[in-house]
Amino acid sequence: MSPGCAAAPIRKERGQREVFCGLTGIVWLHRKLQDAFFLVVGSRTCAHLLQSAAGVMIFAEPRFATAIIGERDLAGRADLDEELDRVVGRLLARRPDIKLLFLVGSCPSEVIKLDLARAAARLSRLHAPAVRVLAYSGSGIETTFTQGEDACLAALVPTLPEEPRGAAPSLLVVGALADIVEDQLRRLFEGLGIAPVRFLPPRRADALPAVGPATRVLLAQPWLGETMRALEARGTRHLSALFPLGAEGTTAWLAAAASAFDVPEGRFRAITEPGTERARKALERQRALLAGKRLFLFPDSQLEVPLARVLHRELGLVPVEVGTPYLHRAHLAPELALLPEGTPLVEGQDVDAQLDRCRAARPDLVVCGLGLANPLEAEGFTTKWSIELVFTPIQGYDQAADLGELFARPLVRRTRLVA
Repeated sequence: MSPGCAAAPIRKERGQREVFCGLTGIVWLHRKLQDAFFLVVGSRTCAHLLQSAAGVMIFAEPRFATAIIGERDLAGRADLDEELDRVVGRLLARRPDIKLLFLVGSCPSEVIKLDLARAAARLSRLHAPAVRVLAYSGSGIETTFTQGEDACLAALVPTLPEEPRGAAPSLLVVGALADIVEDQLRRLFEGLGIAPVRFLPPRRADALPAVGPATRVLLAQPWLGETMRALEARGTRHLSALFPLGAEGTTAWLAAAASAFDVPEGRFRAITEPGTERARKALERQRALLAGKRLFLFPDSQLEVPLARVLHRELGLVPVEVGTPYLHRAHLAPELALLPEGTPLVEGQDVDAQLDRCRAARPDLVVCGLGLANPLEAEGFTTKWSIELVFTPIQGYDQAADLGELFARPLVRRTRLVA
């Protein structure tokens, strides 16, 4: 069998980048953690980013906000600890439903060296036991937008309860998933007889999962390197697997759990074959349109390697180049092995050089960030916004058709425009 790209060399680029800010992760995290609040310590630009990214109407009451760093703060004329204590106190008095508060660092707070971890510890003591306060960085200086979730979950890990001594094996699914996807996966695990199954992040702060040496971890997202390191430091064991995208990926992901929990082969087939068949049939229509089309992926979300695998193997696209902001070889090893041998892999970005390669390759479909999509469309390329793949439920059997549709739609639109 071909080794795919398991041992392929990776081109590393360091230059100008086009990626979204790490604060963007708040948009899906605040929907998942239903009693958490995200307080960004940043500038008016941070506030405008979140307001526009989340599409929050002016009369809404979202569970995120920005504590604006003003001129007095920058000039050293205000005591930032006192200011932060005042803002947090007023917030918690107004929103008694908040049980978990995240202080989120930004580019401005990092530049002026605000110690938000120390502030979080102080505020957590001050407001205990009603509210727990944690801190993490969502700065876009050196990170891409999905790393905001990684930093958030990594900050949660040290606060997770310790599993009881001698506990039976448990499964922990790590990565924010839409509630409908989480419910579907939970039913599949129940059908397989795997229990207990817990999710991180949970829907509520009082449901934080216990972890320890008996905990087996399945990653639902490929960008959770720091979170997995923190969990391994707590004694958990990572189950290496494809990510649950498409029929093949979802089955392999479930198979990793089934193997760890000694699920009989017959039971596994009985539970997974109906979903596999549904997903494959659902993808047939999109495959007829997409098969043979050439695909170029710019680095943006860290979903690029699993996406390239499912788009190639289940929808027939041919990857011309697969770029990703960071490539974790251990976590992506099963994915890399299934990419077509010889596929160029790029970690990091030098946007001008990558644009030159994209123009020379003339792919049929380009997956990229918002900042590149419109200029490329103006040059005649067909593009897909990578950020849409993070906001849309695409994991699991029943979302396979939605995943295929996301890539078929731009080509249909281009055909209609040309006609």
